[in-house]
Amino acid sequence: MKNGQLKPGYNVQISTNSQYIASYSVHQSSTDTNTLIDHVSGHIKQFRQKPNNITADVGYGSEQNYQWLEKKRITAYIKYNQFDRMQNETLRNKSSSTVEQLEYDAEKHQYLCPIGEPMKHKGWRVQPTKAGYPQIIDSFQAKDCKSCLLNGACNTQKGDRIIEVSLNNVRLKKAAEKRLKTKRGIQKRKQRCFDTEPVFANIKHNHHFKRFMLRGIEKVTVETGLLALAHNLRKKAA
Repeated sequence: MKNGQLKPGYNVQISTNSQYIASYSVHQSSTDTNTLIDHVSGHIKQFRQKPNNITADVGYGSEQNYQWLEKKRITAYIKYNQFDRMQNETLRNKSSSTVEQLEYDAEKHQYLCPIGEPMKHKGWRVQPTKAGYPQIIDSFQAKDCKSCLLNGACNTQKGDRIIEVSLNNVRLKKAAEKRLKTKRGIQKRKQRCFDTEPVFANIKHNHHFKRFMLRGIEKVTVETGLLALAHNLRKKAA
């Protein structure tokens, strides 16, 4: 960065099982969200079979990833960005006017505002995400917000409140939340903390590896493979 500091140039992803590195991949995307599909695709290609399920932290929760895993029939125990917040009843009550908390009437294809009034469907459009995923966005509009007692709290827009939402993303997030709150989902979330994170801690803290020696993604991938091999051998020997 020309100021004595180093800026990360590579994003290393690993799949672990009982703190052993099962597969790895190197990316030049700073966002974990955009690495999951490539990483899991590489894992499937290497082992010639897909995993039954995947557990990952909130950084990997996106409509594109949920949709891809659903299509592959891989059970995803992956949080979305508001999952932890929504488990707190106080915070959940404070967020009662947010789009995520509004009730959707699938039969009439409309949302209900916080006081139960219908928000009519106004139309839809395709809006690509930064990663290029074609997200379908639906628009819904309330009626006569000016006379509502919650106007100003629920609605901060000048006219009647308009919300824009990906119904598919809402569906996928609800399914993810249901899985995460099952006994198996809770066990998976707990396991991830002491399965994956200690691997990075061991390599970076215990063995002081914090900077790649080589340059270029192909060479760095080889170097990462050597690190993974060394980690697994040390763990096996221990």
